[in-house]
Amino acid sequence: MVAVFDAIQRILDAEEFGSVISVVSGEDTGSKAVLDFDGRLVAGSLPAGTDQEIRADAVKLMKNEQRRALDYDSVSVFIETLAPPQDLLIFGAVHIGQSLALFAGQMGYRVTIVDARAAFATEERFSTAHRVLVGWPGDLMDQLLFDRRTWVVVLAHDQRHEDPVLEAALKSDVRYIGAMGSKRTHDLRLGRLREKGFSDADVARVHGPVGLDIGAETPQEVAVSILAEMTKVRYGHGTGVSLHGRPGRVHLQRPEGT
Repeated sequence: MVAVFDAIQRILDAEEFGSVISVVSGEDTGSKAVLDFDGRLVAGSLPAGTDQEIRADAVKLMKNEQRRALDYDSVSVFIETLAPPQDLLIFGAVHIGQSLALFAGQMGYRVTIVDARAAFATEERFSTAHRVLVGWPGDLMDQLLFDRRTWVVVLAHDQRHEDPVLEAALKSDVRYIGAMGSKRTHDLRLGRLREKGFSDADVARVHGPVGLDIGAETPQEVAVSILAEMTKVRYGHGTGVSLHGRPGRVHLQRPEGT
């Protein structure tokens, strides 16, 4: 069991995704196993005969930071996801960015602000941000990490600012890409990306116009709409419609197999 706890600590220290499987009923009750993001066994052991099914379900659950009790023939397990801190990169030190940085920090995101305008990208305006970087995104790529822990929101309306970001994000496995702008602006944006060789499936990853439709008007309200969409994407379920008047339970179980 020490090896299991050591493996958990290593995953947490490395800020990676992982999965802890605990057998709660059956012949191997009490045993535990630790998997990495790809479903490889890191420590412990899985029940014989069901290990492939458990691995596959654990990988699905990790992708949306979920946990669930599942039954497999004669054994029941509880699968818990180990999720690293999530990094939110906000490109554009605008008023919406200020509210988004504040609210996202309160939700546990580590926020980085990027803007070429030194008068706007200041620690005073973004006091809760983890980092504030001044410069064009294309010149700062060596200081930015685009991976499965990363969320990207582009608030700048300058294609010199947003195009390098979107291209880098689409070449990676970031969890979310959002871009501010009207539908016309978004169509032009996608056209430029297609000219760069990105496919329709690639550009479909860009949420634009960004956010859920909640009738937002103020910068604070727009930030809420963006975080609402990010939350929906993060956990892989939810309709985005009002709970008022919906029959049945308010907090539904997450769909099976996700």
